[in-house]
Amino acid sequence: MPPLARRVVRPSETCDAVNAAVYRDQLRELEADLRAGTLAPDQYEKARLEIEARLIADVGTGEASAETPRGARGAALALGLAIPICALAVYLSVGNPSAVLPQAAGGANPHGMTKAQFEAAVVRLAARMKDNPEDAEGWTMLARSYAVLGRFGEASEAYAKAAARMPRDAQLLADYADALAMAQGRTLQGEPEKIILRALAIDPDNVKALLLAGTAAFNRSDPRAAIRHWERVLGLLPKESDMIQRVQASIVQARSLAGSPGGKAQVAKPAPAQGGNRVSGVVRLAPELAGKVAPGDIVFIFARAAEGPRMPLAILRKRAGDLPAEFTLDDTMAMAPQMKLSAFPRVIIGARVSKSANATASPGDLQGLSAPVNVGAKSVSVVIDTELREPSGK
Repeated sequence: MPPLARRVVRPSETCDAVNAAVYRDQLRELEADLRAGTLAPDQYEKARLEIEARLIADVGTGEASAETPRGARGAALALGLAIPICALAVYLSVGNPSAVLPQAAGGANPHGMTKAQFEAAVVRLAARMKDNPEDAEGWTMLARSYAVLGRFGEASEAYAKAAARMPRDAQLLADYADALAMAQGRTLQGEPEKIILRALAIDPDNVKALLLAGTAAFNRSDPRAAIRHWERVLGLLPKESDMIQRVQASIVQARSLAGSPGGKAQVAKPAPAQGGNRVSGVVRLAPELAGKVAPGDIVFIFARAAEGPRMPLAILRKRAGDLPAEFTLDDTMAMAPQMKLSAFPRVIIGARVSKSANATASPGDLQGLSAPVNVGAKSVSVVIDTELREPSGK
């Protein structure tokens, strides 16, 4: 990439290099919009995915000129190896992994790359980094790839090497902290939180760093600090961002824990439920959707308040092969200390088959919801009968 970036593109250079230069300019414009706050993080990720997908389609379609210099050929070869790996890594982390990785019933995905092939590509990238240890962007791509594969220890090591070479990149530091937290048992305490503070010192408006800082503060029982970080995020997000609702729900939890006094900031604590602290029943799959589910698909069974925050109050994980499945949700499954079943009188029970094993709903997932029921209810029936689709207009 550096030789191509420094040289003026001439007709004799490869079409791949031209394509790459164009797409890199588009990515820079996206990043500028994200930093300026004119583009929400979720919109940025979708746009970046589209650009990188087009790059994968275009790289390798052109023919190299016979007069192409040797240095340009080497750079184009490195480009051809690195960009598809990076694009797939980003796609798997922010898109719909089930569209790339093979499902249980198939060996190849629509893009022609199996999980094994992706892993092999990551191995090749790791080998290339041994010969190019000063390539900060390469270490970043390798770190993202390891994170996609769930190898967070190796991801954090690669991020550390990238951060040593780009110490003023706030987004890189935020990603590093995230991977390190996953590697040390999903906790931000200690070194991850120090890295987050470094990121915010460089860029106080980095959305991911602010979100992580809020989570770290909430987890160490400092809800007021969490509120400050998360409210700053709300000021950075466009009004149409899908993330706003999730951040607002987190702020509600933090205010409830803090008991914020007075004015609009005060949130009344819900009255305790009158039927115990659990809900039980059975989840079934509608027969017409049976052909769209593999036995190994993950099923999330959850409860959320019928009136109030949409964040799950309790969540249980099963596999599609277990359906129909009996369930019991109770206070021990709460995702936050102040957001329990027993704190709400009525809840909605949902069940979702996730192709990506991601707790966040994605297009292609299958879902069913109950009518509102009292906490303490038994024999609640939930039928998974709806396929989630991409929202209109996106």
